[in-house]
Amino acid sequence: MFVESPRDEPNAWEGKGEVRDVGRTTEGKKGWAERILLMHHRLAVATWLVAVLCWTTVGRAEEPAWTELFDGKSLDAWKNPSSSWQVVGDVAVDLENPRLLEAKPGKGILYNGPTGKAPNLLSKKSFGDIEISLEFMIPNGSNSGIKFEKVYEIQIHDSWGVKEITGKHMGGIYPRSELLPKYHHIDKGIAPLKNACKRPGEWQTLQATFLTPRKDKEGKLIRPAHLVNVTLNGEVIHDDLVLKTPTGSNWRRQPGPRGQLLVQGDHGPIAFRSIRVRELTQEVANNER
Repeated sequence: MFVESPRDEPNAWEGKGEVRDVGRTTEGKKGWAERILLMHHRLAVATWLVAVLCWTTVGRAEEPAWTELFDGKSLDAWKNPSSSWQVVGDVAVDLENPRLLEAKPGKGILYNGPTGKAPNLLSKKSFGDIEISLEFMIPNGSNSGIKFEKVYEIQIHDSWGVKEITGKHMGGIYPRSELLPKYHHIDKGIAPLKNACKRPGEWQTLQATFLTPRKDKEGKLIRPAHLVNVTLNGEVIHDDLVLKTPTGSNWRRQPGPRGQLLVQGDHGPIAFRSIRVRELTQEVANNER
């Protein structure tokens, strides 16, 4: 560290015909004291900066890497995917039928075929506490969803312009339901905090942090599943949301601490430009709860 010498100060050693002994004068002592204080201050700041940089580097090194569930080329991350799911170069709303998507050859985009219906995708890997990031497109009136552990669904549904939103709309937590005597909802689900849905045919983004339920050694539920936050197109639509039960007709099930990710493909046309996840460390997950 550079500390200025008294020799660099104008008139420190020069006067009108006399040599000033700065070290022995009150003014000189005061000047040296100020310089020593400045030196200590600079040293303290430098030490703090080094500590921050080291902490940041360690923190980044400990962060888990993102896993690409769609790399733009293949469906290798999915268990026995149907050939109805296709990798293409581009998609857009079909001008002749705005309820469908039309595709162009190439790589980079995954969609559920020209009919807009394909068997659900199920990840090969099971996940615990995770972050998920999606980039997707749907046409007019389409319906899909992302299900954590196959049973906790965040709804993907064309809701552009809807005023009164419920759990059935874009970003909602899908309602609980019964299959018999005829499929029906038994509640309204959990509506998003706002309607952040874009127009059909526009690319949209969804990010969520999901914490799985916890059970004790006897299998008793001690902490239900938890959505720390969910953002749709940059807008917060859920914050610190406890999921007391799974969604849909699965609401009586009691999933464990790990499960597969499900992408709904049989309810309507959908395309993905990105699907990626990363598992949270136990320390991070505990801090999020």
